[in-house]
Parts: sequence; structure tokens; C-alpha cells
Amino acid sequence: MHIILHQPEIPANTGNIGRTCVATGSSLHLIEPLGFRLDEKSIKRAGMDYWNNLDVMRYINYQEFQEKHPGAKIWFATTKAKNVYTEVTFGMDDYIMFGKESGGIPEEILADHGESCIRIPMLDEIRSLNLSNSVAIVLYEALRQNGFNGMQREGTLHRLQWKE
Repeated sequence: MHIILHQPEIPANTGNIGRTCVATGSSLHLIEPLGFRLDEKSIKRAGMDYWNNLDVMRYINYQEFQEKHPGAKIWFATTKAKNVYTEVTFGMDDYIMFGKESGGIPEEILADHGESCIRIPMLDEIRSLNLSNSVAIVLYEALRQNGFNGMQREGTLHRLQWKE
């Protein structure tokens, strides 16, 4: 899977998303401008020591992303969508785009992709969810639909054993 962040602004969110990407074997695509430098302590703190293991790519703008990934299947996560994220079918090579914290994905991008826009249901009084939470919610649904391919599905206790 691939996660795209379009102009993310808050380093802690991007760090958390980077850690989620490492945990799921997903790639992270960052479309500039970024609201921070990638060498900031806060982004690495949020991503902990996993940031070095992250498959991350940067693009000057959305046009450069499109040029480097022609034909990519992109889902656009937005509060403006008609489709609920659980009602679409994700493929393992799909891309899921999320917009910046203060404004989401620009409508100039969304307008051309209405059928590929997805939303997380929430109450009317809430403007949006936290970006890193939104990525985790949608990404794990996409992974679930694909059988958590290649992921560890069972854990073990460190000191004790499960009681029968």
C-alpha cells in the first residue's frame, strides 16, 4: 500500500504516519510544500527509531507525483466525499491520499476524482479527525480487505504463556 500526504503541516502527525507505514510495509509519499523540515526532532520523535526504515519519497507538487506514477489507482480521503471508505475495494498497490491538516486535499484535485473520493463517517459537529488517526483507520481497512498480506497476525507473551 501507499500513503500520500499532500502538503502536511504538523511534523508529529507525519512522524506517526511514518511509523504506521513502517509497521504495515507501506510507502509514504510526501507532496511539498511541507510545514516542517524532515530533519526536525519532532518528526523523528513521533516516528521513533523507525524513521530510518521508512520507504519515503518527496515530490515538488502533485503534478510531479502524477508524472512519476502514471496510472496509479488513488483514493482521495476527504470529508467532502460521498463514498464511505469501507464501501470501496482497495487493491494492495493502491495509493491513499490525505490532505494537509488545515484544509484537506485541494478541491482542484478532488473535482476530477469524485468516484475515488472516500470519507470516514463522523458526527456533523466534528470538522475532521486527526490526520494520523485517519490514515491508520483507512490504511488498516485496506490491509484487512487484502488479508493483511505478509503481516504478522498473532502475537506472543514475553514472560508468560497464554492460559488455555
